Amino acid sequence: MEQREKSVADVSTIPELTSESPPRHRARAGVADTSVRTTERGSRPKGKQSSVTKNRLRETRIEKMMSKAELARRANLSVLTIDRVEKGLGCRMDTKRKILEALGMSLADRVRVFGEEE
Repeated sequence: MEQREKSVADVSTIPELTSESPPRHRARAGVADTSVRTTERGSRPKGKQSSVTKNRLRETRIEKMMSKAELARRANLSVLTIDRVEKGLGCRMDTKRKILEALGMSLADRVRVFGEEE
């Protein structure tokens, strides 16, 4: 019985559970690490921000009475890519070319749909 009492350790002597232990030990023990800075949902760290430019892709697609899914299928792109481009996020020139061809437009209409290039 006496040995059993010796084998049960006092919680304050375990380094993982003491407040003086480094953050990695506290996290392993299930204690939240408050030293990590959290950001708002959807915010990006500095240096990782995408450039957003206004374009008329959504208006042009609606004028042609085409859904995002239909445009994506015709352009051989994903619906997510179409959505991102419509929101103004950057894309490759090849992606713009595919979108214009899927809309039945010429490459000369690029400025009208996507705006001025940088």
